Amino acid sequence: MADAPPTTDLIAALQGVLRQVAEPTAVLKTILEQAVSRTAAERGLFVEVTEGGTLEYRVLHGFVPGHFEGDAGRFSRSLFARVLETGDDVLLPSLTADPTLGGVESVVQLRKASVLCMPIRTSGTIGALVHLEHREAGHFTAGHRELLRALFEVAGPVLETLQAGRAVLRERDRLHSEAEESRRQLASDWSFGRFVGRSKPVRELEATVRKVAAAGVPVLLLGESGTGKGILARVIHSIGPRAQRPFVTVFCPSLEKGMVEAELFGHRRGAFTGAVADRMGKVQAAEEGTLFLDEIGELPLEIQPKLLRLLQEQTYEPLGDAKERRADVRIIAATNRDLEREVAEGRFRRDLFERLNYLPVRVPPLRERLEDLPLLLRHALDQHEAGRWIELSPEAARALAALDFAWPGNVRHLEQLAARLSMREGAGAVEPPELLGLLDRGREGAPAAPGARDLSSGLPSLLEDAERGWLEQMLRDYPALTRAELAGRLKISESALYKKLRQYGLAKR
Repeated sequence: MADAPPTTDLIAALQGVLRQVAEPTAVLKTILEQAVSRTAAERGLFVEVTEGGTLEYRVLHGFVPGHFEGDAGRFSRSLFARVLETGDDVLLPSLTADPTLGGVESVVQLRKASVLCMPIRTSGTIGALVHLEHREAGHFTAGHRELLRALFEVAGPVLETLQAGRAVLRERDRLHSEAEESRRQLASDWSFGRFVGRSKPVRELEATVRKVAAAGVPVLLLGESGTGKGILARVIHSIGPRAQRPFVTVFCPSLEKGMVEAELFGHRRGAFTGAVADRMGKVQAAEEGTLFLDEIGELPLEIQPKLLRLLQEQTYEPLGDAKERRADVRIIAATNRDLEREVAEGRFRRDLFERLNYLPVRVPPLRERLEDLPLLLRHALDQHEAGRWIELSPEAARALAALDFAWPGNVRHLEQLAARLSMREGAGAVEPPELLGLLDRGREGAPAAPGARDLSSGLPSLLEDAERGWLEQMLRDYPALTRAELAGRLKISESALYKKLRQYGLAKR
C-alpha cells in the first residue's frame, strides 16, 4: 500500500480530468481506477444508481460488457441489492463460503474468492457502488475498506456535481425540445387561419399572401386601421423561409423623435447624452428574420435615407459607430396612409416607396366583406369569458351582415361591439334591436363643423371643445392602442397626451 495520503492522489487525478473538460465517463473511470489501484483488485465495476433506483454499469475494469447479464451476474446483482438495502459495505473474504451466495452455480464455476462492494453517497443517498474482486481468498481487508471510505468521501461531491451537471444538460435539452415544439406550434398558430373570414376578398387575400410569403423581397401591406395588417405580417413571416428566425416589430408612430436612428440601428456607448452602454437596434435583433415596420408612413423624413440604404445595400451603421455592418433581414412594412399622396406632398421619399412597393398587398376593409361579420363577431365574443355563452339569433346575424354601415374602425369596431355584448344581462339569443342598439354608429363626441356652433363662447373654448371631441373619437376608434401609440398617431408626446386626457377627464378611458 502506498505511503501517500489516499485523498491526495484522487484529488490530483480528478483535477487533471476536470481540467481537460472530460466526458462524464472519464470522471467515473478515474474514481474506479483509484479504487482498483489502492486495493490491488484484479477487477472492478463502477455502478451508478439513478434517481429511479435502477443500476447503470458505467465503467468496467477487467470485466466484459455482458458479464453482469443473466445468470452470470445474478450473484453480483444480489450483492448490489444488499448494499442498497442496508447502506453498508459488504466485505466477503471468501465468496464461496458466503451462506447466501456460495451455492450459486455461477459463483462456483467462476471461482470468485474475495469481494468488496461499497457505496458512494451523494446528498445522503447512495449515488453509486464500487464493486471489486480478487481471485485470492482474504485479499480484501478492513484496512482496504477504511482506505476506500476516505477516497469515496472525496468522490461523493464530485459525483454529485457530475449528476447535477447532467441534470442541467437534460433540462437544457428538454427546454430546447419544447422551444422547437413552440416554434412549430407558433408557425401553425400564425397560419392564415388567424385572419378570420371566408368571403371572396379574404380567399383572394389568402392566395396573394401565400405567394408573397415565399419571396424574399420587401412586402408592403396597405389598408385602413384595424384591418389586420399586423396579423398578416406575422402570417407572411411564419409561412415563409425565415419562419424559425426572429420576428421583430417596430411601431413607427411610437418612436421618440431624435431617437429613431438609435432605435432602428442601435448605438454605441457615448454616442449621445444618456448612452451609457452599447445597445442593439431592431435591425440587428431581426438578423436572418423579419423586420416589420408598422405604420411606416409615420417614419420621419430624415431617417428614410438610412432605411433606403438598408433596403438597397443591406448595410447600416449603429449611431456613434463608423464601422459598416451587414444585415440579413426581410422587410415587411404596413401603412394606412396613401403613400403615393405622401410622396407627392413631399412627406415620403419616392425612391424608398419604390423599394418598399415590390409586392404591395391590399388588405380589404370590413365594409368590403360584410358576409364575414357574423363569423368575426363570433370570434371576438369568444375572446371574452362571458362572451363565449352569447349567441346571435339568425335574424340578428342577417341584420348585421346587411347593415348599411361604413365600419370606420374595421375589426376594432366589431371588437367594441363584442365587448358590450359580453356585459349584457339576461338569457336568450341576441335579437336585432339589442345588437343594433349597442353598435356605436354615431360620432356624437366628434367636434361640430365650423359655423354649426355658437361662436359667442370664444375661440379658446371652441378649440378646447374640438380637441376634446377629437380625443374622444380617437379613444373610441382605437381602443386597443397603448397611450404611446395614440400619442404617435396624434403626433404629440406621450406626456402631452396624458396631460390633455387628464384636462378633459378622459385619463381613465
